[in-house]
Amino acid sequence: MATEEEKKAMEIKFPEAMGHVRALLESIGEDPDREGLRDTPYRVVKSYMELYGGYQDDPKTVLGTFFEEDCASLTDGIVMCDHISFWSTCEHHMIPFYGMCHVGYLPNKKVVGISKIVRLVEAYAARLQIQEGLCCKIADTLMEVLKPQGVAVVMVGKHLCMTARGVKNATSKMTVSETRGKFRDEPATRSEFFDLIKLSSSVDLSI
Repeated sequence: MATEEEKKAMEIKFPEAMGHVRALLESIGEDPDREGLRDTPYRVVKSYMELYGGYQDDPKTVLGTFFEEDCASLTDGIVMCDHISFWSTCEHHMIPFYGMCHVGYLPNKKVVGISKIVRLVEAYAARLQIQEGLCCKIADTLMEVLKPQGVAVVMVGKHLCMTARGVKNATSKMTVSETRGKFRDEPATRSEFFDLIKLSSSVDLSI
């Protein structure tokens, strides 16, 4: 539970945001002063700071710190980090979408630590956007910073703006793919990437 000092600090730092949450509660017919909602403006603003923390991150810096240079032998094989879970927020209704992201690249004498790929996905996911844009940003940043021979990104997501409201279809998923370089220009390389995703999905790594 938040202390009075923490709530006061939030009110001083984000007075308008706190007021807007109170106004939203009132607009739907709620009483923001009742016991269960008294701290809701504080909780909502605090959660937004986490959910949209990606605006404070520079994704290029996330990738650009830990390179292993001149890996001359790593020029033909695909490097893939798959099944990266992500949470993001649709910019149209400010309702979450979530799922799995699969990232592959063909090195060009440079590789990056696997955790940095996960951090890149997280840095971009923690923003308001559509899934198509999120997938594109990840692919473009990898191409710009790593300068590999190619990049492929696939994102499979479920959108609560479709399952909890609107058409209310609980089973639909959305898949978006972005390819660059050899993944775009060479069908065999692209097919290998998708085959690797299928293979990885079938492997049980539980201990």
